[in-house]
Amino acid sequence: MRLRSWLFHNFREVSRLFGFEEVDFPVLESEALFIRKAGEEIRDQLYCFEDRGNRRVALRPELTPSLARLVIQKGKSAPLPLKWFAIGQCWRYERMTRGRRREHYQWNMDIIGVPEVTAEAELISSIITFFKRIGVTASDVGFKVSSRKVLQEVLRSYSVPEDSFGRVCVIIDKIGKIPVEDIKKDLKLAGMSEVAVDDLLQVLSIKSLEKLEESLGDSGEAISDLRQLFSLAEKFGYSEWIQFDASVVRGLAYYTGIVFEGFDREGKLRAICGGGRYDKLLSTFGGDDLPACGFGFGDAVIVELLKEKGLLPKLDHQVENIVCALDSDLQGAAAAVATKLREKGQGVDLVLEGKPLKWVFKRAARINAQRLILVGLAEWQKGMVSVKILSSGEQYEVKLVELE
Repeated sequence: MRLRSWLFHNFREVSRLFGFEEVDFPVLESEALFIRKAGEEIRDQLYCFEDRGNRRVALRPELTPSLARLVIQKGKSAPLPLKWFAIGQCWRYERMTRGRRREHYQWNMDIIGVPEVTAEAELISSIITFFKRIGVTASDVGFKVSSRKVLQEVLRSYSVPEDSFGRVCVIIDKIGKIPVEDIKKDLKLAGMSEVAVDDLLQVLSIKSLEKLEESLGDSGEAISDLRQLFSLAEKFGYSEWIQFDASVVRGLAYYTGIVFEGFDREGKLRAICGGGRYDKLLSTFGGDDLPACGFGFGDAVIVELLKEKGLLPKLDHQVENIVCALDSDLQGAAAAVATKLREKGQGVDLVLEGKPLKWVFKRAARINAQRLILVGLAEWQKGMVSVKILSSGEQYEVKLVELE
């Protein structure tokens, strides 16, 4: 729990630094909110059931659809752009592996109302700021960046139907996870010819913008967006963190433009985080589309990375003071001392029952207390308490009114 609190504190602090406002959503949603496109892995991972009102409901597997619903609910009363973040518990019924759990927490940051690539650049900057805060460097982690528009241009050139696009994206997201022959087979089943499949896989193997231009030309939106993003990365100061990789498409059907994934450079872990642009999501829930982008950052893989790099913080339980009455008749006096310190903003572990001093000292060591405050009869009659600084062994008496 201490590790989770530390992680959440850093999530919140980075969000604050970037001017984002925290929001929250119900953990139980309508099942329909998460069932968008056939073939999405997430459909088979829902914890779903029928409630007492005969409604199909699900524990949320992600946060973005709930965010979209809230944006629609707010309507035109919400001044754009919206910069929202959330830290929420999510559930997915999937095979548990390293960095993948059926129950996890996720940090989302989303920008609604900004069509320019500056929004994606800002989001990537926020994640990098988080990494730097916790000691992760560009030699540990990088970002693979591409655009869904790259796929669109290739599919359009082979007259692949528009309604097959989401399905193709889901298949492409499995590259590196299943054999290439299975990828080819699934793409053909999605309506692509053998020539189109071979050309698509050739484009998806490209790792530089220059080679992408050679393949697609330099006039398309995909190239323009990506060039702008890499230019902004230089200005933000994180060029060394990002690289182009055409195979990155993300597995969710709602992405429409720039997409990105955080990865560990040693290749031992699955994606650390991921996100992108989803300009057409709101209309799938009956709202008017707004330009939008965001990311999701789970708590599982980052902890594995910190373990791998020896960067897990030492988070011992720590309380500033432990207060103990030396006589049962002084328990009320000890409570008064504890209250006085707490009102000054200091943490106090009050010993609630009669215990020998040996136990009290062991307790103080276990909670890493800085001071032991003893309430004894002789001192209390003089309006004083005894204070022991546990790190040095120094001990002195102080008047209660002067106790800080």
